[in-house]
Amino acid sequence: MSKRYKKLPNDSKELSPDTIDKILSIIKNNCTTKFDESIDLSFRINNKQKKNEINLRTVVNLPGGTGKTVKVAVVCEDAKIEEANSANADIVGGDDLVEKIKNGELNFEKLICTPSMMIKLSKLGKVLGPKGLMPNPKLGTVTNDIAKAVNEAKAGQVEIRNDKDGNIGLSIGKKSFEDNKLLKNYNAVIETLEKEKSNLSIKGDLIKQVFITSSMGVSYKLKLEKSF
Repeated sequence: MSKRYKKLPNDSKELSPDTIDKILSIIKNNCTTKFDESIDLSFRINNKQKKNEINLRTVVNLPGGTGKTVKVAVVCEDAKIEEANSANADIVGGDDLVEKIKNGELNFEKLICTPSMMIKLSKLGKVLGPKGLMPNPKLGTVTNDIAKAVNEAKAGQVEIRNDKDGNIGLSIGKKSFEDNKLLKNYNAVIETLEKEKSNLSIKGDLIKQVFITSSMGVSYKLKLEKSF
């Protein structure tokens, strides 16, 4: 444990949960590193059900952005290449790009493809799957509306996905963000989870607990004002 970390509050677990608007200033004060730390959320959801285990996977468009630059690749037919380039996709191609991916060239963070090209990418599950890069219609990455998909990916789209233990982790921005932006991003995440609950067979609350922290800070439990 570093000297810097030892200077941070050590009683955060003993404090009563409070709403995010009350805790944001505390989180920012704990950002004592030299870089612009991320503001991160950790959810514990009720994924253990009697009939089946809940596997939640969706995306949320953060209105305040993420503060990160996302490198987007598009696999499409020739007729869509101009649209992808106009939307400022970083890498665009057809069969040639599929071949590069097959050979392990994964120099991108988000992959979008058209439905007609998906059959070719589906054969690369062993390459794309472990990296979480396989396009998925539910996530909006298999689509004919290439411009919309690229713009959303670059504007601040984040994937929400729980692990086998029911944990979800994601960032809602940076310390340098105005509180208003972080609050809007937080609310967008909560609203997305509310919508997802209506699509899932869940008895009781969806969210058990939620904590907030910065990249190198300490964690605080948040108070949820709504029932999920």
